[in-house]
Amino acid sequence: MPPTPKKRLAKARTRSRKANWRLPALTLIPCPKCGNLRLAHHVCPICGTYRGMEVVEIEVKEAKKEKGKEAG
Repeated sequence: MPPTPKKRLAKARTRSRKANWRLPALTLIPCPKCGNLRLAHHVCPICGTYRGMEVVEIEVKEAKKEKGKEAG
């Protein structure tokens, strides 16, 4: 049989303990090259740069634009 508390805990005590379960807000900073918001210490998903250097090649989505012009 599990142990049982002798006194009932107040709701305020339980809720104050659970109040710290929240996640911290994301740290978003503007990219120095393109100006879009990105996570701090991460590669920019728009232009692919990190600390002023291009580290990832980003494919430009111009193919969809060209297909739309040809059909219309």
